[in-house]
Amino acid sequence: MDLEIENYNARLKDASPQEILGFFAKEFKGRIAFATSLGAEDQVITEMIAGIDPDMKIFTLDTGRLFQETYDLLDITRKKYGLAIEVSFPDAVDVEEMVNKHGINLFYESVENRKLCCFIRKTEPLSRALQGTDAWICGLRRDQSVTRQQISIVERDNIQNKIKINPLADWGLEQVWGYIREKKIPYNTLHDKGFPSIGCLPCTRAILPGEDIRAGRWWWESSENRECGLHQKL
Repeated sequence: MDLEIENYNARLKDASPQEILGFFAKEFKGRIAFATSLGAEDQVITEMIAGIDPDMKIFTLDTGRLFQETYDLLDITRKKYGLAIEVSFPDAVDVEEMVNKHGINLFYESVENRKLCCFIRKTEPLSRALQGTDAWICGLRRDQSVTRQQISIVERDNIQNKIKINPLADWGLEQVWGYIREKKIPYNTLHDKGFPSIGCLPCTRAILPGEDIRAGRWWWESSENRECGLHQKL
């Protein structure tokens, strides 16, 4: 039983995302970071942080395989909110060794290969970006996928050995888009083309009407495998 996490969740169970972010911005001042993928949920959180603590560390992971629309949005977001969004890259030597051994599109061949690619391009850079912090924020919501239905507002990340905060855990998709429209928040234009979840270009496709919102991520795998490792639990 993790009493610290239980106490945080009890204290914040009725709090708004802004209240959650404000609480942890003070609780872990200088020791907290927000990892943004520039997806719809993360754009909402970015707008909130800009009004609560614009000096908070915000970073994104550039895997080297992102959509141009994602890079465009990064530039737009930086300028609109005046935020210094850091970019963390994978280790070039690790990427070269992986590609030379397994091929440029290794992820299509097996779940193991795909997870290796995600580890080198995302998980390891995340760990480096989180050095010196005790807590990190992300945009997970319970209704995003079957792998996320049990998330809490505050969790213990045993992989990174930090506290993990999901301020939008209780929000539905309509709340996310309602807030984006209300606040005129810039978002990835791929969302208008049937991409509810946007990651690397070769691993993301538009979904069909009626499909799960995560169906466009690693669509060739079974649904229970569709996580990159950033949000894995021990």
